[in-house]
Amino acid sequence: MKVSRQVVISFLLLIVIASLYRIMPGRPYGFAPQWAMAIFGGAIIKDKKLAFILPLLSMFISDGLYEVLYRNGVGNIQGFYEGQFTNYILFGLMTFFGFLIKNFNVRRIALASVAAPTAYFFVSNFMVWMSNSPLAGLGRPKTFDGLLLTLNDGLPFYAWSIAATLIFSAILFGSYFLVTRPSMQTEEIF
Repeated sequence: MKVSRQVVISFLLLIVIASLYRIMPGRPYGFAPQWAMAIFGGAIIKDKKLAFILPLLSMFISDGLYEVLYRNGVGNIQGFYEGQFTNYILFGLMTFFGFLIKNFNVRRIALASVAAPTAYFFVSNFMVWMSNSPLAGLGRPKTFDGLLLTLNDGLPFYAWSIAATLIFSAILFGSYFLVTRPSMQTEEIF
C-alpha cells in the first residue's frame, strides 16, 4: 500500500474514532475495535513496526481518556493499572494474526477474527489466574478448578470480543476492499 497523506490521515482518524468508541458508556465490555485493528494492521500495513502501532496507539489513547475520566470522578474505570504493560504486549501480539493472512479472503479474515481474541482470552485469563495479586482472578484457587472458574469469569468478555472482532474486521477489510477493488480483480475473494 502506498503511504500517502490521505492514508496517514485515514489511519489517524481510525485510531481516534476507535479510542473514543472504546470509552463509550454502556458499551459491552470486550466489544471494541482494537482486535480487528490489530488483525487489519498486520494484514495490510507493509511496515511491520507501524502495524503494531495502529491498535496499541488506539489502546493507549483510550486508556488515557479512561484515566482522565476516572481522576475527575466522571468514570469508574481506571485507565492505567498494574499489569497493563503485560496487557499491551499481549494485545500487540494479536497483530501477528494479521501477518498470517496472505492474499486475504473472507474465510482467512474470519478465522483470524476468531483466533486472535481466543488466544488473548486463554493467555490473559491464565495470567490473571496465575497472578499473586489479591484483586486478580477474584481470588480463585491455584488449582485446575480455579483456572476453569477464572476462564468462566471471562466468558462474557470473550463472547463480546469475538462479536466485535468479526464485525469490525468486516468493516475494516470490507472498506479496504471497496477502496482498492480495481487493483484486486484477479485475486480470490472467497
